[in-house]
Amino acid sequence: MGTERRTVDLSDYPDLVVIMLGMQPHGLRGLRTLRGLRTEIARSVRDRPDGLLHHDTLTVSTWPVHKLLRQYWRDLDSLERWTRSMPHSAWWRRFIRDSGGTSFYHEVYARGGGMEGAFINMTGPVGMMNFAPVVSAHGAMFGFRGRLGRPEGQPPLVTETELQATH
Repeated sequence: MGTERRTVDLSDYPDLVVIMLGMQPHGLRGLRTLRGLRTEIARSVRDRPDGLLHHDTLTVSTWPVHKLLRQYWRDLDSLERWTRSMPHSAWWRRFIRDSGGTSFYHEVYARGGGMEGAFINMTGPVGMMNFAPVVSAHGAMFGFRGRLGRPEGQPPLVTETELQATH
């Protein structure tokens, strides 16, 4: 049997965005948080928000537990619209107030240009943290649009001032 080499034609997706979302629970509380989020995420994927092209759930490791979600979105605007809608906006606001014993990160890769990452309560380096300088997420680096180099658009769902007020 020979090798069948294939590729994909992305010409219909000039603004494709891939987002990787990672979660690492710590202790029983973190495992409960992860289990609750798993149910909510499954429901939101099943509802097929506008712009979500595909979703994968991957297990990076079983111990310590490290889950990774990979999503393909038609464009940055549809991803951003979904993050500002229910139920995501409620999850995010709740997580910012109390992470429930769970570390979280995301990395965004935009076909039209730009990459960025955010890392919350990580106990060790993951993804881009393994090779790029890790800096505090303040000012222009606070929101994902600023980190992508696309500051136009809406401000972050939770502003820097709100975040400081919760801690």
